[in-house]
Formats: sequence, structure tokens, C-alpha cells
Amino acid sequence: MGFIDEIKARAKSDIKTIVLPETEDERTYKAAEAVLKEGTAKLILVGSKEQIEKVGAGYDLTGAQIVDPATNDKTEAYIAKLVELRQKKGMTEEQARELLLNNYLYYGVMMVKMGDADGMVSGACHSTADTLRPCLQILKTKPGTKLVSAFFVMVVPDCDMGANGTFIFGDSGLEQNPDPEKLANIALSSAESFKLLTGEEPVVAMLSHSTKGSAKHADVDKVIEATKIAKELNPNVRLDGELQLDAAIVPSVGESKAPGSPVAGHANVLIFPDLDAGNIGYKLVQRLAKAEAYGPLTQGIAAPVNDLSRGCSAEDIEGVIAITAVQAQA
Repeated sequence: MGFIDEIKARAKSDIKTIVLPETEDERTYKAAEAVLKEGTAKLILVGSKEQIEKVGAGYDLTGAQIVDPATNDKTEAYIAKLVELRQKKGMTEEQARELLLNNYLYYGVMMVKMGDADGMVSGACHSTADTLRPCLQILKTKPGTKLVSAFFVMVVPDCDMGANGTFIFGDSGLEQNPDPEKLANIALSSAESFKLLTGEEPVVAMLSHSTKGSAKHADVDKVIEATKIAKELNPNVRLDGELQLDAAIVPSVGESKAPGSPVAGHANVLIFPDLDAGNIGYKLVQRLAKAEAYGPLTQGIAAPVNDLSRGCSAEDIEGVIAITAVQAQA
């Protein structure tokens, strides 16, 4: 089985409930129909029955739960909880009511917070900032995690590198220009995510335009320092840097450029020095290598909420729902 087929099989083994707040987008309904038919998750669609029947006309949504914030009997409890959580920031009951009745992303996150859903998938028609803002305000970070970051699972067809063509690219969706400590934490979180989603040992490459001192620059120094910090934080993770991309994933190049490295030539978790590199890198691989790209998936939030690229397909949403369900199992 391929990566996403294995994820779907795992999702079916312990069904979780995922909330979908973007009921204004037809892709949501196409994905929902496929998920419900396959049985990878229970689904909650947030919105009025009239809107959902109109936009979702023609799709079989049998089994989906429709929750209208305006009529749901749990809305008042959500409002009270949101005021409690945000009162130090000046949140009033009136503001909380306005937010939850009109912003379905906030409503979906409150469903996760209150235990009425196990996770949420959004971002097909909202920015990453819009998707993650309510998560950071309401769910906060996972215990023991210093920051929230984002990654893509990249599945490259006919590829013998990585884990049978499967890689994690991080951070490719959130942290603009992480300092060495943040970069180290992104690397360790990404290793943990790789292990969770693939079941295989993460082999982490800290990427740079330099391999083992071949170039001198402050950008290279940042990656070297991040590598040192990551190794100190968790010496059990197979991690090395700084490595150029070819030295990280091509065995012959790795042996030539970084002899003796425990990672060179065999990396399956690629940590980019900044968001420019990560975003450009994943889109190059997606478009030129025709790779499946799942994400941006988040790590470090107290409950699984995942973002989508606004250019995603219904099939991408379907895959991210299954991934979110597996994260919720953990």
C-alpha cells in the first residue's frame, strides 16, 4: 500500500470525528462524500442546513452531522468557555458570540476544545494565519512543545529515496525565519511526526547551501547551531547538518560530500533553513516530480488541527482528514 492508503487503513481502525468548517467551498463536500463512503472518519459540517444543502447539492453526505452555530444547543457553553479563555485579552460575551456565530473556524476549534470533535481541517479558502489563529488562542501548544510549526508530507512517485519516496518537509508553511533554537525544535517535532505517520525511523537532514563547511555565511552558521542544539535536546534522533539537498538524499553524493555522516544520502525528513526555501522546495517537488503533497500539517498544537493549501484538491482534503484522524488517535 502507498502512504495515504496506509493512513486511511489506520484511520478506519479507530474512527475519529473531524470538523470541517469551510462549508462555503464545494471541495469540502466532494472530500466529505469520499470520506463518509470510505469510513475513514466521522464528519461534522459547520453551517446552516440551508447553506449546506445548497452548496453541497449533488453530494451524498449521509452520516455527516450538520451543526448550525445559530441553533446548536451547545453554542452558549462555547461562548462562555471562549470568554473564560480570552478574558485576560478583554474578550466580552458579546464579542465571543459575534465571533462564534460568524466565524466557523473559531466555532470548529471550540468544538475540538470542548471534546465534541477530535480534530479540524481547514484552509481550502482561508489563509494559514486565519486557520491557526483560533488554534493558538484556544487550544494552545502541546505540553512539552515550545512552538507550533508546519510540515508537508511529500510522496514522490517511482522514487527510491527517502522512505520509499515519502518525505517530510519542514517548516514549509508557518515559521518565516526561525532562529537556531526554533529550527532545532522544528527538526525534532518533524522527526516525531514522521515516526507517527510512517512508522519508520526518521533520518533528519538540516539543509543548507553548504555541506560541512563548504561555504561560510551567517545563514550556514544558523543551521550549524540548530544542528548542535537539536542533538543536545535529543541525542537519540538520527540527525545531521549542515547538508546540501543532494548530499542529504543521494547516497553517492552523501558519501562524497559528507563521509561518515549518519544521515547523508539517506534523509527522509528535510528541514529547510527558512520558509522561503521550504515553500519553494515543496512546490517544486509537487509540480515537477508530480508528488502528492499533504499539508501544511501542524505540529505542536494541543489537538490536531490541520491547514490546507488554498490550491488543494478534494482528494488532498480527503487525505488530510485521514492524517488528522491518525494524529488524533495518538
